[in-house]
Amino acid sequence: METTRGLWRPELYRAYLRLLASSLLRTAGPARDKVDASDVAQEVLLQAHVALDQFRGTTEEEFTAWLRAILASKMADIARHFGRKKRDAALERRYLETLQASSVRLVKIIPSDRTSPTQHLARRDDALRLAEALSTLPDEQRQAIELHHVAGLSVAECAQSMGRSRASVAGLVRRGLKALREQLVEA
Repeated sequence: METTRGLWRPELYRAYLRLLASSLLRTAGPARDKVDASDVAQEVLLQAHVALDQFRGTTEEEFTAWLRAILASKMADIARHFGRKKRDAALERRYLETLQASSVRLVKIIPSDRTSPTQHLARRDDALRLAEALSTLPDEQRQAIELHHVAGLSVAECAQSMGRSRASVAGLVRRGLKALREQLVEA
């Protein structure tokens, strides 16, 4: 139990969960305009806090995977609510797969040649710091980076989604990444 309590640092995971929720909400149909990613992240943290005794892992990697599973379940609930569908286990699996892929892409933004287990954990911590840093960017830069690097959309797809030109989106991504690098170096 001590290990589980040691992993419980909601302030560390809030931005990470908001980033992943934001990425999923962009494809959530009617829920997209009715649900706020920050509210979803807060609900996931609340649900995790209530169910903390049920967490059976011991590592931070297992803990973040558990949080992603709660987020996938919450997003499936939201989709069902706004889509008026009954329980769809396939929907939950798709959300979980999407979250895992987004999480992997997020970690890949951080250049690294780290391979040892300790370095791997440091890289995960870097991903959480990166999610926090992303939340401080201007909205359009953050959205362009989330769409391109987290959701995995091409620049053309980002431009279409944002209603901007490709060059504009490429500039937003470039400026946003530069600002992120500066923030992470200072930290």
